[in-house]
Amino acid sequence: MIILGTTLAAGLSVVIGGAIYLVMGGLLAIGFLAWGAVTVEVTGSTLRAGRTQLPIDQVSDVSALDEAQSAALRGPNADVAAFMLIRPYLAKAVYVAVTGGPAASWPYMLIGTRRPAELAAAIERAAGADAAGLRADQKGACDDDLDDHSAETGGVGPVEAANRRKDGNAWERR
Repeated sequence: MIILGTTLAAGLSVVIGGAIYLVMGGLLAIGFLAWGAVTVEVTGSTLRAGRTQLPIDQVSDVSALDEAQSAALRGPNADVAAFMLIRPYLAKAVYVAVTGGPAASWPYMLIGTRRPAELAAAIERAAGADAAGLRADQKGACDDDLDDHSAETGGVGPVEAANRRKDGNAWERR
């Protein structure tokens, strides 16, 4: 911005140069505010992350991730089909496993947040309230036991895989 502002203001008066810097700084601030102004909302029936909505009954597993786990699921252990709402200034994230359904076009959601434990708890509360509202004969239909999928993933789920490097060793904790 400084180089472009100086190029535009070159040869003009100090007042016009100052106005150019103010306008460019304002546009940059508006751009950053619009980029970072994403809403994550949990209601009794939906999880909304930005413009994307997921019915809460399609949530099967929720985990608050630390910096190393989040970095692994954003990078080397990421699934290309996953929905990710991440920002470079948010080191922590929440992992939300998505069960099958008409709106489930991704295996999981990775939502960057400053308070992952609070967001994970809110999603779990909403999912628990939704599951408690199901009739007894419907409860077996939404059973998504992790043991059912252990053969496909080699016994390691995505959150556990986030703790491992490409060579299979655990990440160092500092």
